[in-house]
Amino acid sequence: MYKVRITVLETTFNERLAGEYGVEGLGCCPFHEEGEVFYADYAKPDGFCDEAWKSIYQFVFALAHGAGKDGGLFYHSDWIRKPGVVISSCNDGIRPVIFKLEATDEPS
Repeated sequence: MYKVRITVLETTFNERLAGEYGVEGLGCCPFHEEGEVFYADYAKPDGFCDEAWKSIYQFVFALAHGAGKDGGLFYHSDWIRKPGVVISSCNDGIRPVIFKLEATDEPS
């Protein structure tokens, strides 16, 4: 098993949806900031949002167990063009955080 690097690429905010459905004063996710880096294998890293982890853990698990190491791509090669990389997001529909997950050669 290998460590997976998780990088926060973007914290986004949908103003239209927030205006229609969000509570007053809602803004970007307060849990993560662009540029943060975490390492994981099968367990959620310290300081990582529980809900975001639920959304990405299956990709982290796959990468930690070698998915993409042989040059194979996720989803029959019609999604991400770089082996060992997944771009995914948390499940917050108003203020999703976008993550880059990368396989590493660092043993877990």
